[in-house]
Amino acid sequence: MTMEMKDSGSVVLTAYHPHSPARIPGMEQSFVQDIPPSHSPTSRKSLSRCRRINRMLSSESAPPAFSRSNSQASMDSTSMEDFWCEVESIKESREDGSEEAMLLEFKPADEGELEAEWLQDVGLSTLISGAEEEDGQALLSTLTRTQAAAVQKRYNTYTQTLRKKNKHTVRDVRDIFGTSDSSPTFETVPVSPVSSNGIQLPGQKPVWKSVSSKSCLDCGIDKGSPSITEELSYEVSFSESITVLPKTQEWPKNQRFKKEDSALPKFIVRKSRFGLTEVGDLSPEDMKKIRYLSLIELTAFYDALGVELKRNRVERVRGRENGLFGVPLTVLLENDQKKVPGIKVPLIFQKLLLKLEETGLETEGILRVPGSASRVKNLHQELEAKFYEDSFDWDQVRNNDAAGLLKMFIRELPSPLFTVEYLPAFITLVEKISKIKLQLQALHLLIMLMPEANRDTAKAFLQFLKKVVANEGKNKMNLWNVSMIVAPNLFIYKGKRANQQEMQAAATTAHIVRLLIRYQDILWTVPSFLISQVRKMNEAAMNNSKRQLMFDKGVRKLLRRKTMERERPERPEGAVTFPPYLQSDIPEGVIRVYAPLHSKVSMAIQLNSQTKAKDILARFHCENSHGSSQNMRGQIQSLHEIGGNIGQHCLDPDAFMLDVYRANPQAEWVIKPKAS
Repeated sequence: MTMEMKDSGSVVLTAYHPHSPARIPGMEQSFVQDIPPSHSPTSRKSLSRCRRINRMLSSESAPPAFSRSNSQASMDSTSMEDFWCEVESIKESREDGSEEAMLLEFKPADEGELEAEWLQDVGLSTLISGAEEEDGQALLSTLTRTQAAAVQKRYNTYTQTLRKKNKHTVRDVRDIFGTSDSSPTFETVPVSPVSSNGIQLPGQKPVWKSVSSKSCLDCGIDKGSPSITEELSYEVSFSESITVLPKTQEWPKNQRFKKEDSALPKFIVRKSRFGLTEVGDLSPEDMKKIRYLSLIELTAFYDALGVELKRNRVERVRGRENGLFGVPLTVLLENDQKKVPGIKVPLIFQKLLLKLEETGLETEGILRVPGSASRVKNLHQELEAKFYEDSFDWDQVRNNDAAGLLKMFIRELPSPLFTVEYLPAFITLVEKISKIKLQLQALHLLIMLMPEANRDTAKAFLQFLKKVVANEGKNKMNLWNVSMIVAPNLFIYKGKRANQQEMQAAATTAHIVRLLIRYQDILWTVPSFLISQVRKMNEAAMNNSKRQLMFDKGVRKLLRRKTMERERPERPEGAVTFPPYLQSDIPEGVIRVYAPLHSKVSMAIQLNSQTKAKDILARFHCENSHGSSQNMRGQIQSLHEIGGNIGQHCLDPDAFMLDVYRANPQAEWVIKPKAS
């Protein structure tokens, strides 16, 4: 679904593609405008108006130009009532001046510009500039067949556009991919699983370990509710796993989003011998590469499904440079880190969540029942003046007012919490592909694409929402209720009016929020096939660097080697040359682990096929239980893999160390606190 955005005065749904050849007749008509002014913004007197909007949008007699979307057809009118009431509440807060309305602007794209930006976003600007950059070469060398086909398709479009415009000569695609045809076809077939760390171990079959029911990755419905259980694997890329192309036609009108929790399948992620990796477990440098690879994989995934990957091109809105509300997350964090080094979620956001978790989780209708608009406005102003002085009285804040401030913070961010560029892609997929597993895989890759500040803040927010749902028995807020309230705050963005097409995406956006809350622990786990590719990328970059270094210093090295050969005594006949690892002080299968905060700072550990990371941690804890540093006590210690073909990797306690060692024999092993 595409649409043309108005220049001003309209609500922009972040998940819609803005480009359309012509405006649909009547699009300017706002259904919110048809609502009479509210007589009491602090109450739910507008409930009848919400119901009227819902009836209007769900009416079968809607004009043909506004044929109902699949998402709207999939929900009955009463099930979306909370959504429309929240939209009305947001409108009222705009009108009374408690929030500053600011439009997010979309830029039109010239032919070929989207492809050029895509190549830059995936770290392949070298294909545009023509420079022989090592990072680009390393990335290309790690791609799967479907990923390479996705890159090739975008590069073909880009070069063909440039040739039409006669701008300049571009590199032929055959020079990059080494193919005899500039537009080869790739068959999507299953591939052999590789180790999650990028090394295919000869003759080794993947060993799976079920994540226990207490683990965060046993995601699904509550016990006692009937559901389908499906198993997820991260060993093979999502795009390579699509062997049968699902049907992409529009959903039939009698097919519905079922709002019951039991309608969602239960997914179980099984640990390989390398364990699982969360987004905070990798170094920023490696996470940057994960983002490159995630965008390539997302594109290949959509190509394999036969679904168009839509993208918004957004003019960045410049926010305030100080204060609390309306300030970019990166600016907030930069200011907060001066007070609390290493903090990842803005202090004001943390405090609002803490307030609600301490006193509001059992409040009936929390998030749904609005606070007093006048009180929220006064609290907003008082927070701006007193928060950083530590003089704000949190005891005066009522729970519903705190919820209102939390939602206001999210709405006033200069850029959406869930970045806007690729959300149209997910809207399209949800509308065309009904299988939850495929929707979840696409959403997983979108999470990997998020900037670090957005991802960390979104994670804290979703963890809070999960706690709200867990207290449904007292607060009367189930998963669907919470999703409907949160969706307009996340996805209806910066404006005063909404047109009908945007409103019709209500059920789709609520469904997205439902997936985010239910499967959040899965979504913040880095797929192991991406870690495999990062390892290969790092190895390729190291090899390129070594070759360059050898080229630069070739003459000196050659002279030095010749000198050493003349000075080296002749080797006796029959002498055996040992491999490097046997010539070193540490034999194969033995690692030296460093623990700077322990009294015993290092230890040689003999690995066997059953040695896990947690076994090494337990051994250090046992031998250092009486002499550990005071700084270490009370901190959770983790084993880290540092260097070699990874930047830094906090290991899963269940990781089998001999497998990790064989995948990265050049690494160092350090016990230290896990980054919070």
